[in-house]
Amino acid sequence: MADDSRIAELRRRVQEDPASIAFAPLAEEYRRAGATDEAISVCRAGLRYHPDYLSARVTLARALIELDRHDEAEVELNTVLKTAHDNLPATRALAEVFQRRGQLARALAYYRKALDLAKFDPDIAHEVERIETAVSPPPPPVPESTARAAVADLFDFDALLEQLGGRTQRSLQFDARTPAVPAAPSPLDAVTLRADDADPFSVLERQLRDTPPQPYSEPHSEEQPEATQQVLAELEAWLTAISIDRRTRPNA
Repeated sequence: MADDSRIAELRRRVQEDPASIAFAPLAEEYRRAGATDEAISVCRAGLRYHPDYLSARVTLARALIELDRHDEAEVELNTVLKTAHDNLPATRALAEVFQRRGQLARALAYYRKALDLAKFDPDIAHEVERIETAVSPPPPPVPESTARAAVADLFDFDALLEQLGGRTQRSLQFDARTPAVPAAPSPLDAVTLRADDADPFSVLERQLRDTPPQPYSEPHSEEQPEATQQVLAELEAWLTAISIDRRTRPNA
């Protein structure tokens, strides 16, 4: 609520001395009381005598913003910031000008600067967060069915086995003179085979089960067969885990 007695006293002083600096608090009292036009008139009259009175220019700009006279308000605020780069009220008011115009990127830049100048202000922080969300909204959630791509679409298992030293059923060749290495029980034996020959993953499962023990001929070193078997065993265990996961997940 406006203090009528204070307004009356300040108005008396300005009337007695048009060059009195009492014009600045009088204009601010007018603005807070909702007498926006009076605030603008008093500010413009007083600034003719005191053009460097920065807080009065901010008051003038705020009154102009309330009347949606944004271009005039921007001129006044830029005048303030040319002299006082770190003026918090002018920085915040200019952010509001750009926000009201819908220039959110520029508004965000000035709100961030104001937040930095204020060290912390919950109202400014809220505006920064709100505009950040409007300027760069978070990406929509990806449907689970889309996010969980089919394993067969992500990997070429035959090529992967060949790179790891194994051979697929299509390229497997046997040397009858080389004794077969006893095959260890496969962890895939514990998995129920999908009756879907069109599924690459099911085909791979069948290949891993049905492939006989593979002999090794002319290894580069004595450690190579053992190392290769270990890699293939780890790969088989990994495929088993994926297979079990496919069967336990709904809609997999």
